[in-house]
Amino acid sequence: MRRWGRGGVAVVAGLLLALAAPTMAHADQVRDLEYWLNDYGFTAAWQTTKGAGVKVAVIDTGVDGTVPDLAGAIVGGTDVSGVGAANGQEPLGDGDNANHGTWVASLLAGRGTGNGNGVLGAAPEASILTASVALGKAAGSIDSDDQIASAIRWSVDNGAKVINMSLTRNTLDWPTSWDKAFQYAFSHDVVIVAAAGNRGSGTTEVGAPATIPGVLTVAGVDREGKASFDASSQGITIGVSAPSEQLVGANPGGGYVQWEGTSGAAPLVSGAVALVRAAHPELKAADVIERIIKTAKPAPGPVPSPIYGYGLLDAGAAVTATVPKVSANPMGDLDEWIRIHRRADAPATAAPGAVPVPTSTPRALPPERIVRFDQLLWPQWGPLTTFWLPFSLISGFLALAALGGVGAWLHFRRTGRRE
Repeated sequence: MRRWGRGGVAVVAGLLLALAAPTMAHADQVRDLEYWLNDYGFTAAWQTTKGAGVKVAVIDTGVDGTVPDLAGAIVGGTDVSGVGAANGQEPLGDGDNANHGTWVASLLAGRGTGNGNGVLGAAPEASILTASVALGKAAGSIDSDDQIASAIRWSVDNGAKVINMSLTRNTLDWPTSWDKAFQYAFSHDVVIVAAAGNRGSGTTEVGAPATIPGVLTVAGVDREGKASFDASSQGITIGVSAPSEQLVGANPGGGYVQWEGTSGAAPLVSGAVALVRAAHPELKAADVIERIIKTAKPAPGPVPSPIYGYGLLDAGAAVTATVPKVSANPMGDLDEWIRIHRRADAPATAAPGAVPVPTSTPRALPPERIVRFDQLLWPQWGPLTTFWLPFSLISGFLALAALGGVGAWLHFRRTGRRE
């Protein structure tokens, strides 16, 4: 089995970014790229639990259960859009947007493909519930806000103890239908994890659901643990930070991608939440969130900060540390927020013939950058003829030209000396 060290991976990744045509990656390179498993305490947490017995709902563009890395991970699914498959496993959307949910699920609960290969998720023994939504241009006749509300209720009713939402409404506010749906989840002791959004995609400030009190909002950091400029955003509701750059994911139909965005940081935190819930099934949701934020590694600035929240995720410490219980959700109280902010709301009177228009349509947070890779790493006819053969010929020509130039220079130098 061929392995690539960190230096080799860096060279290959840099080369791929320069290519116009996307390529794919073989599984034995993928595991080496998952730096967060060690750096963010997941392997340490696995000495206690890998998340068995915990259901995590992924409300996204659909999760392809035929992906080898997710074999056995999906235990239930639904479609709330009216345009997807009944089991929630049909990727919805155009191009890579449709693959989003599968990437998220593989980072959260990927099983790998055996022998140390493939994507191993943050909680590799947790179970996935998939609720497919069709957002933006992919949406059907069902309102996007209503899809999200329905997906949350379905997730709770089907046993989810964690809900991952790598999507945004791109507004600070949210519809009243979300009030009821999120209250329903919180009243059933469910932890909801949401991505903060990505500046590079136009989300400069976190939007709902990341602004909803009680939600554990996740910001993104780079490989060095510094706030990601493009693959994250900021806001006072951020709870914790996790890697959002140089991520990998399993692709529907086979192969892997390297991508960026808090869409990937969120499932890492959801996986950590699943590990805590598996190790401490007696804890309430508020105590689980408290463990995540209070065991976070320090980050620059105040605590909490609008950039890092309470710090960098440490899954191992979240599972094993001694953390006092709390009496309330440290990320806020949605019931209290509704009592204060909704009491003055009056039913809007629409003008005759007016058609209500949502302030924003929820959308899955797009990745900042996608890099598919594998064909350059293994002998295949396509890459051989389209890249390696031309590359070898050009390199050989340049080398011969350089040698000829050096030979000519030496010849003229000797001739000049004789004269």
